[in-house]
Amino acid sequence: MSMSVGGSDDDLMMEINTTPLIDVMLVLLIYLIISLPPATHAVKLDMPTGKTNPPPVQPDVINLEVDFDGTYYWDGTQVADFATLESYFRQASKKDPQPELHIKPNRRVKYNFVALALASAQRNSISRIGFVGQEQYFE
Repeated sequence: MSMSVGGSDDDLMMEINTTPLIDVMLVLLIYLIISLPPATHAVKLDMPTGKTNPPPVQPDVINLEVDFDGTYYWDGTQVADFATLESYFRQASKKDPQPELHIKPNRRVKYNFVALALASAQRNSISRIGFVGQEQYFE
């Protein structure tokens, strides 16, 4: 079925009939969709079983407070000088299990005093260090 343009039947057809081409493309598309394997979006996870045992010995907690003037308090007791603080760090690093060091700096203390305490703890192999008392900085 061709359409004639103009008035005579002898004119050449100037259009391509695209209907069969579209039909073939749709059949190929349906064939491609059917032949694809179903997509699996699963991720393999090794989940814990829930039967974990707590550590046999809970480590001690050492509270180190740094006052606004650079004074150190080891578990509430004022430290005389920095050499004494380093000796406390050496003693704590030799314990098994190693205690946790909780540092609580005053909000007005200079960073230098806290950095010196952290460097000394690292030099003396204290590996479990944490900061406590951050709620004072939220105000």
